[in-house]
Parts: sequence; C-alpha cells; structure tokens
Amino acid sequence: MNPALSPELVGEVAIAQGVCARPVIARVTDLESGDVRMVPLSCGSTREDRCPACAERAQRLRMQQCREGWHLDSEPEWELTGEDEGQGDELDEDEGDDDQDCSRRVRSTRRRQDAPELPRVPAEDRTVGRVFTAPDGRTYRPSMFLTLTLGSYGRVTAEGVPVDPGRYDYRRAALDALHFPKLVDRFWQNLRRCAGYQVQYFATIEPQRRLAPHMHAAIRGAIPRALLRQVRAASYHQLWWPPHDQAVYVDRLPVWTERGYTDPITGAVLPTWAEALDVLGEDPDARPAHVVQFGEQDNIQGLLAGTPGAERAIGYLCKYVTKAVGRTYDDGIDISSARAAHIDRLAEKVRWLPCAPTCANWLRYGVQPAAAQAGMVPGHCQHKAHDRDHLGLGGRRVLVSRKWSGKTLAGHKADRAAVVRQALEAAGIDPDDHDELSVVGSDGLWSWELLGRSRVDAPTYAAAIEQVIRTRRRWRAEYETAKAAVAAARAGPCPRHPEGGN
Repeated sequence: MNPALSPELVGEVAIAQGVCARPVIARVTDLESGDVRMVPLSCGSTREDRCPACAERAQRLRMQQCREGWHLDSEPEWELTGEDEGQGDELDEDEGDDDQDCSRRVRSTRRRQDAPELPRVPAEDRTVGRVFTAPDGRTYRPSMFLTLTLGSYGRVTAEGVPVDPGRYDYRRAALDALHFPKLVDRFWQNLRRCAGYQVQYFATIEPQRRLAPHMHAAIRGAIPRALLRQVRAASYHQLWWPPHDQAVYVDRLPVWTERGYTDPITGAVLPTWAEALDVLGEDPDARPAHVVQFGEQDNIQGLLAGTPGAERAIGYLCKYVTKAVGRTYDDGIDISSARAAHIDRLAEKVRWLPCAPTCANWLRYGVQPAAAQAGMVPGHCQHKAHDRDHLGLGGRRVLVSRKWSGKTLAGHKADRAAVVRQALEAAGIDPDDHDELSVVGSDGLWSWELLGRSRVDAPTYAAAIEQVIRTRRRWRAEYETAKAAVAAARAGPCPRHPEGGN
C-alpha cells in the first residue's frame, strides 16, 4: 500500500476489507530497552457509521447472547460477584443509563384510575418456560417475541414524516423518548408480578420510522397474550417533577452567585430542586408533569427453539443495534428535506427539555438543578440524550436480564475467542499470535499510553491502519485454514475403494 495515502483513503480500504477503520493508537514503551512501538487497537465502536467492522462484530456477539439464553431448558448457572452486588436486574454493560434521578420521592403509591388493575400471583422459583404436551404426546417449550410501541403524536406519511408538522405533538414525543427507559423498567416489574415466574428477557430499544422509540424483546417461556396486553395497558411512568412546560428564562439567563443561581434582574435566588419538589408535595391538587404509557399496537409471537421464525426474530432483534437513533432503517447518507426537518424539530424539543434532576435545562424553567454548579447553561447539557444522534434515548439500547444466559457480554466474547483458539491450536497455529497485543509479547515491562487522534500525525495513523489490514488478512486466512483442517479431521479419512475400483 502506498505510504503517501491519507488516513481517510486507507480507512476506506479498511472498511472494504472488513477491519477496524479508526483504530486507537497506543504508544508502548519497553521500560528495560527503551524501545517504543505504536500499537493499533480496535476502536470497539458499536455504531456502523463510525466503524462498520467493529459494529458488525458487536452485532454478532449480541445475536449469540440472545440465542444462548432464549430457549434454555435448565436454569443458567450464575454466581453473583462482588461487582454485581447492589446492581439492578440488568447485567448489560453497553451504554449504561446514567439518568441520575436523585429525587427518590414518591408522590403517591395509588394506581391511576385510568389504568387497569393487575393480578398478583405466587411466583415460582424458576426462569425457564413450562413444558407443554400435545395430544399426540409430543412436548414443546415455547418462548415469546414481543414488540411494544408508544402512542400516536399525529398522522405520518410512509416516510415517517408528519402530515401536518404544526399539529404533531413534538413535546410529548420528546418527553416520551426521554423517559421511555422508566416505562420499560415498570413493564418488566409488572410482568414478573403477573406471570408467576422470574421472567427473563433480551430486549432492544429502537426507533420506529417516525423516530418514536419502541421495544423488541425475546422472553424466555410462554406467557398468555391476553396477560401481556393487560400488563402493557397497565404499565405507566408518572413524572413527579416541577412543571417545565413554560420557559421562564429565554433571552436572559440566571446568574451564578455565591448563593446559587439568581434572577438576572431582581437578584432573587431561584428555588433549588429540593425546594421545588417541596412545593409540589404540598399541593394536594398537583398533577404529574408527564405520564408516559405504551400505545395499543403490539406484536406478540410464540416461537420454538431452532425454528426459522426464531432465527428470523434474533436477526430482527439485533438488526438495528448498530444504527444511530437519528439515522436508522434504510436512511442513506442523504435523506429527504422533509425527514431532515422532522429530525431537527424533534431534536430541538429534546435539546431544551430537562433529562434529569441535574440537567442544566432546569434553569430555563426557573429552577436550580440538583447539585447546581457554576457554568451551567440551558440547552448545553452534556447528557447524550440531548444529542441529535440519540433524540432523547439516553439509556441503554440493549437490555439483558441478569439470569438470561448466566454470562455477561464479556463471557460470551470469551466463548467466541475460545472457539477460535481451539481451532487454531488444532491446526498447529499459535493462537497467541491472533491477539492485538501479540506485537508486544508477554515478557518484559511495558508502559502503555493511549494517544488521542490529534496526537498522531497522518502518516503514522495511515501506517497503523495499514498494519491492521495486513494483520487481519493474515489472521483471516489462517483461521479459514484452521477451520478447514478441523472439518476434515471430524470427517475422518476417505474410505478406501476395493482394489481395482475407481
């Protein structure tokens, strides 16, 4: 490869070759000899618009995780480690939800009158589904595939663009997206109380064509469709936050002083987050600032392990986990002006609404954020929910219950690596040479320093990408050779023909 090529051009070759196109460069120094090496490491991005190769590997890993836990017929072995204690139900490590809701105040424990009641049944100590026996004596253990959506905000075209943008409820759409993770949590809590066993799930949160989030979920075990719809209709999340429907400070912003944020004209101190909640709590006629509920549309299927329908569902579950929320489905590089305007309008609403008690946007509505500090500016909260790429979805895109497969995502990754290692060893190929860190070796003392992209000049970065391409080509060829050797060994020697035969 021509060393004069730019990193961009070499990156395009990397994409074509299916290798990491934007590696992270580590400067590794041998502390004994002083030898310095530049070691390229895969970026590990889960977004295909950033690195298609790394995103595809992440997608395959998620599909493996989904498949292994969906139709288990025995309880997964799971040992609680010190790191797991005190965590919630989900074990997923991908893009954790950092919604810092420090307002653990409960306005009321009574259910809403417009929400149906839910049955409570004794829970069996199991996570696997029941076995059913057909009249002919055959047994089967079905599981479920579920899709839940949000309600309508206005009519949309086939492109997902509002027919009448002026009447489309962008504010409610933005609030529903911001608080969708809490609704999903409540759904799983309610389902476990009603299903009679410890329901386990693998779920992905994706946007519909209209950009409203919806949830696809693989559920282990069979649950009556009527019960799933009852739980869906009865699940909601009430937001007991101070009112934030009318902006108080637009042209002039509150000023930071030693007393906290104050009115720019009168100098009066703005109420703190706790004080605003106290006012809300003292008002017997107060209503929640927002209520998020699922819409009436759903898709519920019963599926058996190993069937074409189950495999299609796994592919569908993981199809869009590599996409950004704001650019998904069949969106190409160029989208229509109407769709771009739709995204812009929703992004503008999300930008100014508060995402958490600590959000700087509370200043816009006359309230000091929780843990307020100098330099906070409405419209510039750093939480990713406000990004145009996320459009309110600041939590996890993949949700996996703790007893899904008995393994973390790292454990599934180790399983895949073990398969590769076994094949290489069987073919007499050194598996340690198929590691990104093999260039360093296991002997000696090394000092590692990750270099930001701005600290690596263009020729060095292009050379690093070229090194990744060459290495991955060799690894791929050696692994294909190893797989062929293993397959031949399993097939055994070719049978000998009788003497004189062909």
